[in-house]
Amino acid sequence: MRGNILLASDGSDHALRATEEAIKLAKGLKKEIVVAYVVNFDQSKKDVLHSAGSLDREQKRKKQLQSTEQKLQEAEVAYSIKLLHGVPGPAIVEYANENAVSYVVLGSRGLNDLQEMVLGSVSHKVAKRAQCPVLIVK
Repeated sequence: MRGNILLASDGSDHALRATEEAIKLAKGLKKEIVVAYVVNFDQSKKDVLHSAGSLDREQKRKKQLQSTEQKLQEAEVAYSIKLLHGVPGPAIVEYANENAVSYVVLGSRGLNDLQEMVLGSVSHKVAKRAQCPVLIVK
């Protein structure tokens, strides 16, 4: 497989378990991990209205990924962070399909349980549409 491992993360417990699995894959396959954090349009509007500025918004986003980054650093795995904009499922799929990703790793649930019950889970959408193997972690 030619591409990196795409790890979708929102800082949730499921995303942290997905991080552990992505680390195992990365070490076994000698791949870099690209951590995708999706800024949803609706959340982005709220962030703009309720924050002190762009620095404040960036610090909040970094805080959500802090545990993920810590796990990656402790495991001594090469990684980078990619900020995506849009609806989480389609944004992850688009990035994975356009960047020749080897695997997508994501948690079975994220921070927004209500949206998952109403619209269907992000993990389900990614599994259906990504052109590479998808590992969904419980």
